[in-house]
Amino acid sequence: MSKSFAGAPANPKATPTSTWRVVDIVVASVLAVAVGVIFWLWSAGYGVIAAVTVAFPPLGGLYGGGWLIAGVIGGLVIRKPGAALYCELVAAVVESLLGTHFGFTVLLSGLVQGIGAEAAFALFRYRKFSLPVALFAGALAGVAMGLNDSLVYNVEWAFGWKAVYVVLAAISGAVIAGLLSWLAVRGLSRTGALANLPSRGAATEPVM
Repeated sequence: MSKSFAGAPANPKATPTSTWRVVDIVVASVLAVAVGVIFWLWSAGYGVIAAVTVAFPPLGGLYGGGWLIAGVIGGLVIRKPGAALYCELVAAVVESLLGTHFGFTVLLSGLVQGIGAEAAFALFRYRKFSLPVALFAGALAGVAMGLNDSLVYNVEWAFGWKAVYVVLAAISGAVIAGLLSWLAVRGLSRTGALANLPSRGAATEPVM
């Protein structure tokens, strides 16, 4: 039987608690740093996407989901208030420190996108982490990203372009950040890597 961080028997059906333990902070931080490196690599590839979508820039929204992974996977793994926001923001800090042509504006993006993902988990009171919830978290983070980008980067676009960008960002968030994060957490659960976390039973939880 797996053990909790404090040494007590783990109970997957235990009532969720909002109290963060040392293990939660450590895992969330390591996870956020790792995804922050992915953010940096994702940003490096944006130049290619911008060139490909030059005829219709809003299509770039389909690429945005890669910058939303930290919040969704953080919420799915830690399962406590603040986890999605914390992971997304820390990942953005790592991306900015590594250096990106977006500069320190990624910190604002991380904050807004983290709030989007956090809101989805909060609506379900941090008690439900099924595939639909993961997709919803990714989609809300995508909407937050789309709105933020429309105010910061795409100010001169027509309203129609901005609307299309937000919709495509939501779709990208749901698929890339939502679906892939949910699959990743289930995979990690099978390896036993999440043994001391509330998400340790993710592999056997109902899809819906």
